[in-house]
Amino acid sequence: MRILVTGATGFVGSRLLSPLRDAGHEVTVLVRDAARYAGPADVRVVEGDLLEPGSFDEALDVDAAYYLVHSMQSGADFAERDRRAAQHFADAASAAGVDRVVYLGGLGEEREDLSKHLESRREVERILGEGDYDLTTLRAAIIIGEGSASFDMIEQLVRKLPVMITPQWVRTDCQPIAIADVIQYLVGVLDHPETAGETYEIGGPDVLTYEQIMRQTARQLGRKLFIVPVPVLTPKLSSHWVGFVTDVPNSVARPLIDGLKNPVVVHDTRLQDLLDVEPTPFDVAVARALGRDATGDSTPATVEPSRVG
Repeated sequence: MRILVTGATGFVGSRLLSPLRDAGHEVTVLVRDAARYAGPADVRVVEGDLLEPGSFDEALDVDAAYYLVHSMQSGADFAERDRRAAQHFADAASAAGVDRVVYLGGLGEEREDLSKHLESRREVERILGEGDYDLTTLRAAIIIGEGSASFDMIEQLVRKLPVMITPQWVRTDCQPIAIADVIQYLVGVLDHPETAGETYEIGGPDVLTYEQIMRQTARQLGRKLFIVPVPVLTPKLSSHWVGFVTDVPNSVARPLIDGLKNPVVVHDTRLQDLLDVEPTPFDVAVARALGRDATGDSTPATVEPSRVG
């Protein structure tokens, strides 16, 4: 099958390319600057920008496409940029006759007080769903792996702060998932025509609060962590605090932290029942993301799913 991967230089997209090639697909990647592309050599590289209609039409002579683009690092107008990019892609893919599109969105219940980040993900999902092709949406919470903005933020906080004064969101439930599992789900849906036009939730085997996520990460780093939740620390103040302590840009930290108020737990397990994916326990996913074995030793893990592809 001829496959296009947008967002091919990102955390998820870069790890998807080789598994798709290993599955026998012909892969095209869409990048803004072909000269700076450093991915696998056995893929077709097309230069274009989803914010510029007509610039990426050459990449759309494919059977299916993965939409893995988001503009969170662009600043406060990320939702507007994501809206325009999704509309341009949906229009162009429809005109080109693409059969299927696979989108990786955000996990969370439908509610009125969604974070701006999750609200934007759902808006992109709705826009893509209006295209003249079959859309398959996978919704995930925090993805655990080296290079994940969410996990990087957690890891850096744990490494640098033995004591954290946090908002009440540390008690919110989350169902993180290992990057290796995400890749298996993304590749696997192409082999199941019945997933076309469907929306699925994916997650790991463990439901944890963010406090538990940070404590378990700290334990693998050999650090003690004291967490003091307070009711008056707003997402805005939290993002400034994160920006001061870590190298995660405020433009990324703010929407991520704002989203922590929403529980993100899998309620629909249909895809897990359909695909043969052995879920990776949270501790194992963290160990591999840190380049350690599952006991927290500093020796490299036997398998490193965070570097798939």
